[in-house]
Amino acid sequence: MFTIFALGAAGAGEAAAEGHFNGGDIIFQLVAFLILLALLRKFAWTPIMNIMKERADHISNEISGAEQKNLEAGKLIEEQRALLKQARQEAQNLIENAKKIGEQQKEEIITTARNEAIRLKESARKEIEQEKDQAVAALRNQVASLSVMIASKVIEKELNEQAQEKLISDYLKEAGDNR
Repeated sequence: MFTIFALGAAGAGEAAAEGHFNGGDIIFQLVAFLILLALLRKFAWTPIMNIMKERADHISNEISGAEQKNLEAGKLIEEQRALLKQARQEAQNLIENAKKIGEQQKEEIITTARNEAIRLKESARKEIEQEKDQAVAALRNQVASLSVMIASKVIEKELNEQAQEKLISDYLKEAGDNR
């Protein structure tokens, strides 16, 4: 093909040097150029354009895929933020519930301790009262037995008043020592 152009170009150069106008060479070169354009269009231009179109489609698909992934990533970020917010709220609720439970347990412990203290005081008061009653009863028994002994001694001995007072004070001392 290049040889045809080379021959045509050489022939045109000779014709121009001789001063002749050679129309056949121009037509031949024009036809050869049109054939070359047709061949280039068929074998070079169309495949290049197809490759460029495929490349453009590929780039467009890549851009669409990147945008889609970017949207998905944005959605995931929003979901993660929502989950994090929910987890924080749940943690706050757990803390508040734990505080409430702690306060309730504190109040229950205080109430139980107060009730136990009241019960122990009442029990101690009853025990003291019983022991006091027992002591008074024992003292009455002693006084009664001492009185009976004194009366029996007084009856046994008819004593004068001074001797009787001395006998009573001796018995009271004796009763005080027995305690």
